[in-house]
Amino acid sequence: MRQIVLPIKDSNVLAEVQDTLLHNFKAGRRNYTIFQVGKATLLRVSDVLRLKQTDVFDDYGAIRQHAFIKDKKTGKPNTLYLRPVMSDLAIYQQWLKRNRYEGRTEWLFPSTTRPDKHIDERQFYNVMHRVGELLDINYLGTHTMRKTGAYRVYVQSNYNIGLVMRLLNHSSEAMTLAYLGLDQVSREQMLDKIDFG
Repeated sequence: MRQIVLPIKDSNVLAEVQDTLLHNFKAGRRNYTIFQVGKATLLRVSDVLRLKQTDVFDDYGAIRQHAFIKDKKTGKPNTLYLRPVMSDLAIYQQWLKRNRYEGRTEWLFPSTTRPDKHIDERQFYNVMHRVGELLDINYLGTHTMRKTGAYRVYVQSNYNIGLVMRLLNHSSEAMTLAYLGLDQVSREQMLDKIDFG
C-alpha cells in the first residue's frame, strides 16, 4: 500500500516537524535546511538534494538571491528565489564550515557517511519517516516540504491557484488542487468562510 503524503496545514504541527528535524538527528541542521529550502523553492526533493554549494553561494561565500538549475524530472530550466531562506542558508553555511564540509564536497547537502555524495532520496525519506514516527504523523514523506510550501503559497496568496500551478509547473488546476490535498472536508471548510449573501 502506498503512503499518502499531504502538506502540513497546521502551523503548530509545522513547527513541531521543523523542531524535530533540527534537534533529533546528528545532521539536524542539514535535514532542517533541506526541508526549509524545499518548502520555500517548491522544488522536488530530487532537485533540492542535487543542489551544489556553487548554486547557492557565490565565489566570495555570499548567498545568491537566485539559483539557476535544470529540473531533473522535466529537464526545464528553473530559477529559484532564495531570499525567503537566506537566514536559514547563512546558519547552514556556518554548520558546513564547522563540520568541515566546505571545500571538501561540492554538494550543498552532503551525505554524512560519504561527503563526496549528496544525501539521497532514500536517506531523506528515512529522516521524514522517523519524524513521522516521533510525532505520530502518518502523512509525512519526501514531498511534504514541496506540498507544504505550495499549500502555504496558496493560502497566503488568497487562494491564487494560478500562481501555485506556475510554481509547481502543473498543467491543470485539478492536478494542483489534488496535490495540495484539498479534499472534500477542506473544500467545505473554505466554503464555510464564503459569504454567499
